[in-house]
Amino acid sequence: MQHGIICSMTKDRFGYFGWPSIAKQDDGTLVVAASGYRNEHVCPWGRTVICKSKDEGLTWTIPQVVNNTSLDDRDAGIISLGGQRLAITWFTSNTFYYFNSKKDPKTGQWADGYKEMGVVMDTWTDKQINKDIGSWIRVSPDGEYWGEPMQAPVNTPHGFIVLDDGSWMYLGKKWDIEIAGLKTLHRHNAPIQAAISKDQGATWELLGMVPCPEGIIYDQCHEPHVIQLKDGSLLGSVRVHNKFSVMLTRSADGGKTWSVMEPFVASGSPPHFLRHSSGAIICVYGYREQPFGQRAKVSKDEGRTWSDEIVLRDDGPTSDLGYPASVELANGDIMTIYYQQEKAGAKCSLLWTRWSL
Repeated sequence: MQHGIICSMTKDRFGYFGWPSIAKQDDGTLVVAASGYRNEHVCPWGRTVICKSKDEGLTWTIPQVVNNTSLDDRDAGIISLGGQRLAITWFTSNTFYYFNSKKDPKTGQWADGYKEMGVVMDTWTDKQINKDIGSWIRVSPDGEYWGEPMQAPVNTPHGFIVLDDGSWMYLGKKWDIEIAGLKTLHRHNAPIQAAISKDQGATWELLGMVPCPEGIIYDQCHEPHVIQLKDGSLLGSVRVHNKFSVMLTRSADGGKTWSVMEPFVASGSPPHFLRHSSGAIICVYGYREQPFGQRAKVSKDEGRTWSDEIVLRDDGPTSDLGYPASVELANGDIMTIYYQQEKAGAKCSLLWTRWSL
């Protein structure tokens, strides 16, 4: 097992990077997308950035800004569309929603520690929020030029997948289109729902919602990922927030109906699936109990049974880490990327682990 750095700017005022995804272009170029040039975990400055490697992760380009809306651009997913084509997904967040209690309604003054962010948030008008907030997709023919943003009805950190027939399957948290005339954050109590696009993201059809088992409500369910199995059915995984665990669900009809979620990972989240050339399915997830780090499970029978946990890393200084995602390298090794602090007190960096089955 080898570990390395994609991007580290721990001493920079805007050196916080998090929630990454990875894709591989047909020429072997690795592309990592993340939310970067941030000040901290929740702030108004997040931008969507990409880093590239042409030597299987040994060296990486500096982060290039792809999206910089007026709001906080978060949770970037990146998907290979074949050849050099890529799609990038992300959502925008109204940071004021989280910090409005820090502003005195009588004086308009922000509390100490929030004044700098307040200067930015005070410039946001309802018109600007209405324009920029949502779940978004951009497509690139080559990983260099990016097309205009398209909206999606659901969102999840690692984005949609491409099915065998070329359709885009997006299992995510459903977004409200409008509330009181103003688009807003996706509701925490919104369902986990599938959506499909047969025209490269121009239009979407909402499909089935994932049922919760007894004792679990949608407010606790977030950040799913899905994989198509060899028989064409779908295996979905969902982060259950109150326990920071993963549950599995299945669909045999293309996402129209889903099975009630069942336990999978007792501790750790959110999940990401990869189909390995050996046929195995690899699921990686962050581990936010001591020892903090990144872990994986492997299935060789289409998700019916899974291996014991594989510890990819257990040296995280704090629980602010995770969102791992993987691609397969030319020799069959796996490149798993994630965000994590390099040492206590440092801003979060983008890191990688190279490992093999």
